[in-house]
Parts: sequence; C-alpha cells; structure tokens
Amino acid sequence: MTAVRPAIHQAASLLLTYPDGDWPVRLAAVTDTMSRLPGEPPAALLRFCAYARTVPALDLAARYVLTFDRSRRRTLHLTYYTDGDTRRRGASLARLKALYRTHGWQQGDGELPDFLPAALEFTARCPEPGLRLLREHRPALDLLAHALETYRSPYAEVLRAVRDTLPGPAPADRAAALALARGGPPTENVGLDPFPADGAPSSEGARR
Repeated sequence: MTAVRPAIHQAASLLLTYPDGDWPVRLAAVTDTMSRLPGEPPAALLRFCAYARTVPALDLAARYVLTFDRSRRRTLHLTYYTDGDTRRRGASLARLKALYRTHGWQQGDGELPDFLPAALEFTARCPEPGLRLLREHRPALDLLAHALETYRSPYAEVLRAVRDTLPGPAPADRAAALALARGGPPTENVGLDPFPADGAPSSEGARR
C-alpha cells in the first residue's frame, strides 16, 4: 500500500474537485492510472469512475454541489468539523498554510487550505507530512464518509479509498468522531463566514 498510496491520494484529489471543463480528461487519467497500479487496483476508486462515466458532466456537477456545498454535514473543509465557526478555525487554517509552505508546496486553486482535495494533493506530493495531516483529521474523514454513506452518494467510494490508505482509527479517533457526531462542530460565528445550513445556498458558489 505504501508504494501506491500517493497515486491513490492524487486520484482522490482529482475526483473530489468540482467536475468542470477538464473533467473528462481527469476521469480518464484516473481510470487509466488506477488500472495500471501494481497489485490489486483500488476497487472503490474504480467503482466511482465507472459510475461517473455514466453521468453527463453537467448532471454530475449539479450532484457535486448538492452533495458538498449545500450541507454542513458533508463539507469538504476538514477543520470545520473540529473548529466550526470559531476563532480557533482561523488558527487551524494558518497552521495548514504554514505546513504547505514549509514543504515547498503552493496551493493554487483559491480554496481554503483545509479543502480535502488540496490536503490530498499535498499528501500525494509530500507523503510523510501529508499522511500525518490526514491522520490528524481522521475524525473529520470518518464523519464525512459516514455522511456520504447515509446520503447514498457515490462519492462515499472515494472516501473509502482514502481511508483504506490510513491505519485503522485509534480509540481516541473513534471517541472524537463520536463526540463530533453527537454535538456537532463548535459555533461562535466570528472571524469566518459560517457554512450554510443544510439546503441553504452556499457562498462558495461563486467559485464554480
């Protein structure tokens, strides 16, 4: 798994990014790369790719927005799960920016640094610090995966592939995920625009 982990993380980053004009090229590249990996191909990613090939790009884009941009329970922004709309989240975002900068990686998509596709791309390029980053946010990944499974979203397959590259959750991770599931993220409503409630339009729509 260690040898193919960066390729899986890069593939997941591409698949979890909004399906815009280059989506067919991205999908074909991921499918081809995953099929050529040594050993058993990552079945979860290939299942998602097979599904995505059957959905017109515009329809998939609409489903992406409904899945990730219209629900706080399924946001792709990792620090929201642990920090919510509090001052603490600003510090968490600053630490992520510093981590990327320390390892010579420049995020270029205009997203916040806790955007999961950005974290996955960083992990593909810088495996050791990236893996630590994903393990640090394991409770958030577990909550997102559970929310996608509950929503019956095909994107749950992509999260499954990512989680399969990580060590099993420690008891502390499970306890943290359970606490977040019960109580939700903290709220303070200062310092950052809050994420919309489920079903409310997202302020991030402008980046689409």
